[in-house]
Amino acid sequence: MRRRKLISVITAVVAAAALLAGCGSRAASGQNVVPDTAVEAEDSSRSGESETQSGAAEQAAAETQTETGPASTAPEETDQTGAEQTASPQAGDGESITTNGGEVIALSALEHQAEDAASTVYFTSEITPEAMIAAYEALGVELSGENIAVKLSTGEPPASNYLDPELIADLVHQVDGTIVENNTAYGGQRASTAMHYQVAEDHGFTDIADFVVLDENGSVSIPVEGGTQLTENLVGAHFPEYDGYLVLSHFKGHAMAGFGGAIKNISIGMASQEGKCLIHTAGESHTSPWGGEQDPFTESMAEAGKSVVDALDGNILFVSVMNHLSIDCDCDGNPAEPDMHDMGILASTDPVALDQACVDMVYASQDDTASLIQRMESRNAVHVLEHGEEIGLGSRTYRMVSIDG
Repeated sequence: MRRRKLISVITAVVAAAALLAGCGSRAASGQNVVPDTAVEAEDSSRSGESETQSGAAEQAAAETQTETGPASTAPEETDQTGAEQTASPQAGDGESITTNGGEVIALSALEHQAEDAASTVYFTSEITPEAMIAAYEALGVELSGENIAVKLSTGEPPASNYLDPELIADLVHQVDGTIVENNTAYGGQRASTAMHYQVAEDHGFTDIADFVVLDENGSVSIPVEGGTQLTENLVGAHFPEYDGYLVLSHFKGHAMAGFGGAIKNISIGMASQEGKCLIHTAGESHTSPWGGEQDPFTESMAEAGKSVVDALDGNILFVSVMNHLSIDCDCDGNPAEPDMHDMGILASTDPVALDQACVDMVYASQDDTASLIQRMESRNAVHVLEHGEEIGLGSRTYRMVSIDG
């Protein structure tokens, strides 16, 4: 994986030392970062600082998690211009994809891409309502049943990067879907049902479809098969009322999980308030999301996600949008500005393959990816994909197919 130049490391370490001297450590070693809204508010307060300062804060957070973090987060002496890659092929040659920002990425640069892979991820560089439908139709399968739910994040006010209702409206109408979401477990304007319905209206979702807070009447338990952390997953009580789910995710960074995509959307996102506490603490608490360790947390996300897919007997499809690629998630009302250009829309029947493809595209890009990569590595974000593959949620190996042109 590509790293920043050595000079960035020296600058980041010096700045991190200053930060730690003035503020102290943000988290005890071996414990995960404070969940979503509260910590992301801290992170977003730095959004106006320089990239160096942002990287220093991320490095400081990473150093407090040595027990659960990746084996190495120190950037190597590799030129950002592509010392680790061969020259990119020309667009349209069948061996590369071109992103929404105009960057050509060779398929060979995507670490887990393989032509003989069982799972397929479809890609389009366009980010339009028509492209959303094209990506969905490329899957070649349809959701069955009369009652279809469309799972997404309604976004925390005032300025989060939730999916634009105008972008998704045509696809929601095509599946005749009801938009669904669950309340948060850690504050914000979506912590109560009444407030959450208001946010959904304010953000334009009720203009395009019916909207339901799945856990407005509490939780229902679904079993976790083959897990190491969880034996049950608590989802919103309305969850069983829908025959199939279309999962629309905004891929981006995340203050706790490192990144948020399809797996987070069907685990933390599908869980009730009580269920979110269980996932964050790896089954230890039904009432508090605080204090869990990092790797057990991400393993619990994978296990909760698998329980959802199992409960639906696979009647679930995934479309992810790689735009507004901030290091912060849509539960942060004031996220950091993205350093990267938009990339496109991806779709798959396999949530592990879909998230892995998004991660691979970030690493393969020659864009300004340092902050997002640092966010993912400091949280050992890839572990949710490792564990997801281990328990049978999906495959990290995929075949990338462009539907452009």
